[in-house]
Amino acid sequence: MSIREKIEEVERQTLAEKACLSSQSKERERPEKPHSLRTGFQRDRDRIIHCKSFRRLKHKTQVFLAPFGDHYRTRLTHTLEVSQIARTIAKALRLNEDLTEAIALGHDLGHTPFGHAGEETLAKLLPDGFTHYEQSLRVVEKLEYEGKGLNLTFEVRDGIHKHSKGRGEILEENKDEMPHTLEGQVVRVSDIIAYVNHDIDDALRAEIIKESDIPRRMIKIFGQWHASRIDKMVEDVVEVSLKEGLEKIAMSKEILNAVMELRDFLYDRVYFSPNSKPEIEKAKKILTDLYEYLLENPEDYAKLYPEGDSLEKRVGDFIAGMSDRYALALYEKLFFPRSWPAL
Repeated sequence: MSIREKIEEVERQTLAEKACLSSQSKERERPEKPHSLRTGFQRDRDRIIHCKSFRRLKHKTQVFLAPFGDHYRTRLTHTLEVSQIARTIAKALRLNEDLTEAIALGHDLGHTPFGHAGEETLAKLLPDGFTHYEQSLRVVEKLEYEGKGLNLTFEVRDGIHKHSKGRGEILEENKDEMPHTLEGQVVRVSDIIAYVNHDIDDALRAEIIKESDIPRRMIKIFGQWHASRIDKMVEDVVEVSLKEGLEKIAMSKEILNAVMELRDFLYDRVYFSPNSKPEIEKAKKILTDLYEYLLENPEDYAKLYPEGDSLEKRVGDFIAGMSDRYALALYEKLFFPRSWPAL
């Protein structure tokens, strides 16, 4: 028996009945020989960590555009916080932590530069629209490894694709809108637990909001501090999910409504607040100008893959993959005047 097979046997003996076992994973799009040491979900996690798109997350905006402060979150630190929260929930529920971690680490690979402003801009520019969760799936299926994709398991790809619906329902009643696995559902709820908490933390640090701006009802329910808010949400997810027999990942009505209220507060007061509008408009102009230029001059930028995709789609891929600092540097290179050489 190989080490991988021993790990799979431990899963069968210890994980909850409704957990997704590595040995029962659906096939990859391209069949592969099983690894001697790692399960399929472990291999998926490792492929995500080693891919270029994951490394670029360190210089992509979470909320604030190209922040200079050392302590503001980026897409990478957000991803790590989601992974930590998701693993905590998965362990408490005896779900598959490797699958949970792989989905969490890959869930935001398709995010644009400049955060919400970048996604909104590409959604308007591209003929077929744009969402970061669909782009994340596109990254792992069609863009990484020079168009070969990462060839991930079905369960990881499903979890990445269905990890979010923006301002839509957190826990959809329609099963088709939710991840097929409980592990994917854990990541979906962990994503919003992470960002409604750390984005408040960053907004306070940036003095966009004050402590007194946070709705009093939220303080009463969750407590005043970052850690207490996360604890309250995580404990609620675990308790309610167990109470419902792990038929699905669930939250109590009170906590779910409060989380959605916090999310609405962030959209209104932070993400698209009047104070942020000038910088948001600058970011939109940068990406719009880059998009229009690259459509006219795609040779050095737009990839030739995926085969059969329109130029607009491939230019969108290139822009979505940019870090904030790369977008700013390319804009400067293409549109800023240069000093003339001395005669």
